[in-house]
Amino acid sequence: MSLVLDATAQDLLFREARTANTFTDEPVTDEQVQAIYDLVKYGPTAFNQTPLRITLVRSPEARERLVQHMAEGNQAKTAAAPLVAILSADNEFHEELPTLFPAFPQAKDLFFSTRPAREGAAALNAALQAAYFIIGIRAAGLAAGPMTGVDLEGVRKEFLDDDHTPLMVVNIGKPGEGASYPRSPRLAYDEVVTTV
Repeated sequence: MSLVLDATAQDLLFREARTANTFTDEPVTDEQVQAIYDLVKYGPTAFNQTPLRITLVRSPEARERLVQHMAEGNQAKTAAAPLVAILSADNEFHEELPTLFPAFPQAKDLFFSTRPAREGAAALNAALQAAYFIIGIRAAGLAAGPMTGVDLEGVRKEFLDDDHTPLMVVNIGKPGEGASYPRSPRLAYDEVVTTV
């Protein structure tokens, strides 16, 4: 059985998509980022919770503050990327649930009344949304360089507050020369899928 999505789109989103380590100087506009978000906001999450928060790092001063928290191997590429986004999980996402999940507004208090319950749900669902965001970047004809080689606690203190947990930093732009490493192997279907 073939996929409904045409092969060109499959290549753009998955087969030819790569983590970018270098970028051209072409800027990434706010309009592009809004178009990406307006697409990926429809990705499914539990109870339609929407804990992902995106902090765009545009100013040179903010970029300099961020770079100091990046692992040494990630500093130069973060300094040079046209746009950098800090992706975090909002641990107070439950306040929006009566609006976002009107079919069951009681979910806010029934499942998410304690901070540990919210933190676990926020981390999982924001990670799902982060993956959608990366695919959305690809759908916009851009490349993403997601990185967890970063002092996340330092990033939280520098850019966020105690209600937000940083997940990763994503460099965004048009890929430059030698942007990606050769394609690494992937596990085969029968190494991953088990039928019981």
